[in-house]
Amino acid sequence: QVQLVESGGGLVQAGDSLRLSCATSGRTFSRYAMGWFRQAPGLEREFVASITWGFGTTNYANSVVGRFTISRDNAKNTVYLQMNKLKPEDTAVYYCAAQITRGSSYTYWGQGTQVTVSS
Repeated sequence: QVQLVESGGGLVQAGDSLRLSCATSGRTFSRYAMGWFRQAPGLEREFVASITWGFGTTNYANSVVGRFTISRDNAKNTVYLQMNKLKPEDTAVYYCAAQITRGSSYTYWGQGTQVTVSS
């Protein structure tokens, strides 16, 4: 069984920073990429950022470009999301997920961590 566990969420003020972590444990599995998604109340879940596990190629939603940075530590099976210059509209539950093969849907998901940004 594969487990993804997010941590690092919290309540911050606009302009502050947070660093989310997503640790993978359980059954060893190969993956093409890891991603971060978020879901605000009443809205659909949306893509935030992704990183390929091999080359480390990154991709970001337009709304977070220049503010968020995704990174990974292959040895620790952990992916990070550094969030700077946070805005109230960044408030959401943030989820990490694992994509097994290129172009496939994300197969494994974490339980989410709440990020709340006050104005």
